[in-house]
Amino acid sequence: GVLPDGRVIAVKQLSQSSHQGKSQFVTEVATISAVQHRNLVKLHGCCIDSNTPLLVYEYLKNGSLDKALFGNGSIKLDWATRFEIILGIARGLTYLHEESSVRIVHRDIKASNVLLDTNLTPKISDFGLAKLYDEKKTHVSTGIAGTFGYLAPEYAMRRHLTEKVDVFAFGVVALEIVAGRSNTDNSLEESKIYLFEWAWSLYEKEQALGIVDPRLEEFSRDEVYRVIHVALVCTQGSPYQRPPMSKVVAMLTGDVEVAEVVTKPNYITEWQFRGGNTSYVTSHSGSTTPELSRQKEIDPLTQSPTITGVSHEHEGR
Repeated sequence: GVLPDGRVIAVKQLSQSSHQGKSQFVTEVATISAVQHRNLVKLHGCCIDSNTPLLVYEYLKNGSLDKALFGNGSIKLDWATRFEIILGIARGLTYLHEESSVRIVHRDIKASNVLLDTNLTPKISDFGLAKLYDEKKTHVSTGIAGTFGYLAPEYAMRRHLTEKVDVFAFGVVALEIVAGRSNTDNSLEESKIYLFEWAWSLYEKEQALGIVDPRLEEFSRDEVYRVIHVALVCTQGSPYQRPPMSKVVAMLTGDVEVAEVVTKPNYITEWQFRGGNTSYVTSHSGSTTPELSRQKEIDPLTQSPTITGVSHEHEGR
């Protein structure tokens, strides 16, 4: 649509069949209204009184990052552009975690929730699952929400939520941008199905650049290796081993040395949706993760699946 002043807008509507609920819609309004950053999507207005609440966002003509990376569209992302996208996402998360007036955990960082403007500047979107957090608390225990493939193990297994959940998801997205593929691709040979499994195998053999998107004709070997290294650090199994996003930015720009990769990344590679049952599944990497009753959401703006869950919340000190 177009506003009277000529601004082009995108309207997100909560469908009546959606499980997202009005409360999450209101959360999205409240959260994004409180933050302003060049790497966050801009909210122009909202209507939450009707049966079909609406959010009015700035229109970003180049769509979502996943479409540009994994689709067959006309957008071709060279390495310089990809690196700026990675850096922009990192700066947006740094703002949410460390610089905004309220501290926010996004909880659903993924390629489909990053939108690209005319200049291919990345904008983090979809704050419906975001949570405010108190820096004085060690963690918040809450119902799981997010997208499998991007879920940090402590959150998926124990429901412990900190900003390090976003750091983990950022690491996944960064590696997807380097490789030009999603974190799981069952059409590939077994050793390459899980992106982190493949990346770690090559990293151990000192062949980390083997995951680089073959469509990239030219790239900086040093920059690509640095991004891969940072992604592996961000996806460490323990949240305490993951750096804060401000340090991630500094590592990406080369202002500080990249931290050593301590262990093989620990991540959730399978997530099943079975209502009413709690069971356990073992990932390809051998970790055991609890499978909790969840509803599978399709976000009306990005058309991507998310996991939502509700539980009693308490805070760790």
